[in-house]
Amino acid sequence: MVPDGWELGQVSDVCRFQNGYGFTPPVWDTHGLPIIRIQNLNGSKNFNYFSGEPNPKWIVKPGQMLFAWAGTKGASFGPTIWQGETGVLNQHIFKVFDADGVDHTWLYLLLRHVTDRIETKAHGFKTTLVHVKKADIENQPIHIPPLPEQKKIAEILSTWDRAIEVAEAQLDCVRIQKRALMQQLLTGKRRFPEFAGQEWKEVRLGELADVERGKFSARPRNDPQFYGGEHPFVQTGDVSRSSLFLASHSQTLNDLGLSVSRMFPSGTILMTIAANIGDVALSKYPVACPDSVVGITAKSGVADPMWLLHMLEMEKEGLDRSAPKLAQKNINLARLRPLPISTPSLSEQIKIGSVLFACEGEIDAMDKFTQKLRTEKKALMQKLLTGKRRVTV
Repeated sequence: MVPDGWELGQVSDVCRFQNGYGFTPPVWDTHGLPIIRIQNLNGSKNFNYFSGEPNPKWIVKPGQMLFAWAGTKGASFGPTIWQGETGVLNQHIFKVFDADGVDHTWLYLLLRHVTDRIETKAHGFKTTLVHVKKADIENQPIHIPPLPEQKKIAEILSTWDRAIEVAEAQLDCVRIQKRALMQQLLTGKRRFPEFAGQEWKEVRLGELADVERGKFSARPRNDPQFYGGEHPFVQTGDVSRSSLFLASHSQTLNDLGLSVSRMFPSGTILMTIAANIGDVALSKYPVACPDSVVGITAKSGVADPMWLLHMLEMEKEGLDRSAPKLAQKNINLARLRPLPISTPSLSEQIKIGSVLFACEGEIDAMDKFTQKLRTEKKALMQKLLTGKRRVTV
């Protein structure tokens, strides 16, 4: 049903799309205008350049609305407002031009709403990728309110955007503060009074914890006969997507699958050792892992798991640098077990771990609040842009 006073239309009624140009490697240069590609819509500052005479249609200036019609769900696919320097537009991205009588901010929000709809229905090259045709966007049905109502909707949702930006900035600030505190506490530059003067010792990781590699010896790895049981099967992506504690697992193994894998107990620190090097998360429940994940179980009476987790998080950059530069980076137990760790007494480890855990609790609470704002704004946007909730002009 079309809301009273609104019109039924499609995306092509409120804007026009103009595709970029296919800049191939032979025309790339080290100077000139930056070539705006999909990766640059995600914040990458890695540009190729075009030093020739550009067609005016290719030029993108700051503030230009763009629409990536091939990209990653929830990231690069869909509309964005270009905030970088003036450049030239690569293929797979449209320049978006408002139609007469259309509010610019309302249009951006509408395209964001349409993007959510397309992402739900589109078939991508992979589960996280979307690739659609121009007509797939232009023919999306929409409800078009009068211009004064467009402006009011944009004003309301922009207020929510500003609240989300403030929450995100506060969250970033707390994360930075925790990182600085980690650097001080885990290197001994900042000590608790009760431990002042106590010396730290350099201890190998293998002396602080049992370090074992996961396994999954079945081939092919994706044989369905091993999956779908009650045993959580944690892979590198699950660890990398987690923060302090393992957030979730994407697959499970049955008993046959478990027989060719390795189970780690609750309280094990999981570390990725292939592709994404050194990402860590603490598991609160027993999990099975493949050989791209190492299980690090702190030895009772020797190492505090929470302290050790943060120490290993600090080691990520060094481990990544030391990984052999092969087709896919990886490290092994021979690199991990002898890893030197500057180690305080168990009591001081526990104190450091508890303080950093409290910091993470604050981060988690702020993150949940920010996610709540995003969810509520998305629900409100859906109602406002479809006319299910009307505004007073």
